[in-house]
Amino acid sequence: MKKNMKAVIAVDSWKGSLSSLGAGEAVKKGILRVYPDAEIIVKPVADGGEGTVDALVQGMQGRKEKVMVTGPLGEMTEAEYGITGDGKTAVMEMAAAAGLTLVSREKRNPMLTTTYGVGEMIKDAIEKGCRRFLVGIGGSATNDGGAGMLQALGFGLLDGQGEQIPKGAKGLEKLEKITDEEVLPQLSDCTFRIACDVTNPLCGEQGCSAVYGPQKGADPDMIKDMDRWLAHYAELAGAYSAKAAPKFPGTGAAGGLGFAFLTFTNGILDPGIKIVLEETGLEEAVKEGDIIITGEGCLDGQTAMGKAPAGVAQMAKKYNKPVIAFSGAVTEDAVQCNREGIDAFFPVLRHVCTLEEAMEPGQAEKNLTDTAEQIFRLIKIVKEAGK
Repeated sequence: MKKNMKAVIAVDSWKGSLSSLGAGEAVKKGILRVYPDAEIIVKPVADGGEGTVDALVQGMQGRKEKVMVTGPLGEMTEAEYGITGDGKTAVMEMAAAAGLTLVSREKRNPMLTTTYGVGEMIKDAIEKGCRRFLVGIGGSATNDGGAGMLQALGFGLLDGQGEQIPKGAKGLEKLEKITDEEVLPQLSDCTFRIACDVTNPLCGEQGCSAVYGPQKGADPDMIKDMDRWLAHYAELAGAYSAKAAPKFPGTGAAGGLGFAFLTFTNGILDPGIKIVLEETGLEEAVKEGDIIITGEGCLDGQTAMGKAPAGVAQMAKKYNKPVIAFSGAVTEDAVQCNREGIDAFFPVLRHVCTLEEAMEPGQAEKNLTDTAEQIFRLIKIVKEAGK
């Protein structure tokens, strides 16, 4: 009995053009023109950055939720997160409540920006029944060590008078004591899997203040102060919990939010791509596939350094599966992707046009579908010639 081709498609979103599933469906359409009886599985994928919530929510048959929270400068803002189909897992990005894009360039000041809204978002999900959290912590505007988030969850980060310290990194200057008498009771039942792709410790030359402070609006004097205050915060946290490990890789992520999750919650840090691949069940599909298709908007040297297509390819190679990738554009250093398991990659642009024209969703979809069709026509010819 003739076996139908089984293709597994896991393409990252094409930023500003196609979603992960949209790109995957475009490839599927092209394959079906050549192999109308093919069995094709389309899985959403992301690497922990933009689009991760969408990929996980779609891949886990979930829904979106919106909640008003405290923004990075204290203003109210609407944050969106996802709840998976079983209603037990919340998928969120800290940037939805405390992201750098929420603060205009002239107002960026990590002394003032807070993660309080992240805690409010978590609290909202807890109240809706979630006890498991998948949280991306890239793109923060903050450097408060997660203090704001902890306060929103009921922790006391107190000054010498027993009052909550002010919001923002500036508040850490006044921190004298950490208490948990008012912590949300359900928090002890919750687990947090944190998508973290940086290895910076909390403090020091490679710490969050020195490395990421400047892009958040910090000058050299502010960086020194924030680093000193975070070190003092880590000492107090160490007296509170044996889990405090400010030198642990990733504790400096999102201005120290990684440290707060590891120290004060049942949290672990994992690479974003690892979380997405595992949570969406891609590996089971890859095991059974004949060919694996991945890609993203632009393939370059960075792709090979742990981004979604490389993660998909490395998983496929565990099972000796052939891997091809599609992209809107490729750079010269994209050849590094071949060493990471992508056997061949193909840009889909079919005529000279502007970037805006290429990124128009309808055009991008057509280019992707038409290119996939031609590649699979070639695959079919080679297969038949080899019989």
